[in-house]
Amino acid sequence: MRFGMFIPQGWRHDLTEVAPENQWEAMRTLLERADTAASPAGHAWESVWVYDHFHTVPLPTDHATHEAWTLMAAFAAASSRVRLGQMCSCMAYREPTYLAKVAATVDAISGGRTEMGIGAGWYEHEWRAYGYGFPTAGQRLLALDEGVQIMAQMWRTGDSGTFEGKRYQVDGARCYPQPLQTLSIDGDNVPSIPLWIAGGGERKTLLTAAKYAQYTNFASDLEGFAHKSSVLKAHCEDVGRDYNDIVRSANYNVLIGTPAEIDDKLAWLESVYRKHTPERADAELEGWKNTPLRGTPEQVVDQLKELEAIGMTYCITYFPNAVEDTGQIDLFEKDVIPALQ
Repeated sequence: MRFGMFIPQGWRHDLTEVAPENQWEAMRTLLERADTAASPAGHAWESVWVYDHFHTVPLPTDHATHEAWTLMAAFAAASSRVRLGQMCSCMAYREPTYLAKVAATVDAISGGRTEMGIGAGWYEHEWRAYGYGFPTAGQRLLALDEGVQIMAQMWRTGDSGTFEGKRYQVDGARCYPQPLQTLSIDGDNVPSIPLWIAGGGERKTLLTAAKYAQYTNFASDLEGFAHKSSVLKAHCEDVGRDYNDIVRSANYNVLIGTPAEIDDKLAWLESVYRKHTPERADAELEGWKNTPLRGTPEQVVDQLKELEAIGMTYCITYFPNAVEDTGQIDLFEKDVIPALQ
C-alpha cells in the first residue's frame, strides 16, 4: 500500500490557532517531515495533498484557506522527493488550458513530481461567491470530461489542437514546458501528469475515470468502496479499458491511539467546531467518530488490510491538529505504514 498525507492549509479550520505570519512555516514544517520521514521499507510518505477550495468548510468564515495551486508551486520549491497533489482541483475554477499550463510549470519546478487531482466541484457557496454561478451537475460533469481530454492532449503534444466541445472550444493552446514526467500510452512513453479523477458519481464521473484516469478516489468505507469499484469495472469493460491499470485510492480521517488519546483528539475537534461553526458541529463530529481508521495501530492496520483486499491500494490520510501535535503521525509512521508497505 502507498500513503499520502494532507497538509493543513486552513480549509478545515486547521490553522485557526496559528498566526497568519506563521502559517506558511507550519505547512512547510509538515511538508519537510513528509519529504524525509523514513520507514523500514524506505520513505513513509509517497505524496502530500491539499484541497482546492477558497472558503473554509463546513461553512465559510473569515479564517485563511490557502490557495491550492499556489501551494503546489511553493511545495515544489520547498521539497525534493515527495509527490504533490490536490484532492481535488475543481475543473471550472480554472480553464483547462490554463490549468494544464500551471500543472506543467509545477512539474518543471518539482522535477516531475506533480499529480493532477481533478473533479467536477460541489461547494455551491464558493462557486457563487467567486462568480462562477453554479451550473447543473450535468454541466459540471461535462466540463470535467471535456477538460481532462484537453489537458491530456496539451501535456502529451504541447498543443491543444482544435477541440470543439459542448462546454469548451480551444484551438492551438500551447503548453511549454511540457511535463517532465512521462506515462506509457499505447506502448509509447509520452509527457504527461497522472490524472486522479475524484468522485463516485456512477453514471458520469466513474465513466470519465474509466476512459482517462490513472487513479481514482472515492468512497472510503468497505461497502462503499467495493460498490464503486464494481461500477468502475463495468465502465472499463464498456470502454475497453483494463480495469487493473487504474489505481484506486481513498481519503481517510485518522484517529489512532488509545481510547483516551482518541477522546482527546475528539475533544480538540469539538472545541474547533463549537467555536467556528457551531451550527454544524454535531454533524462534523459524527463524521469523525465514524471514520474507518479509528482505533489502536493494530485495529487501523486490520481495517486497511481489509480495504487493500478489495483493491484500495493508496491511502491518503488527514490527521487532526497536525500542526500542534504530531503524535498521531508518529504512531502511524511507526506502527501502521511498515505493516502495509
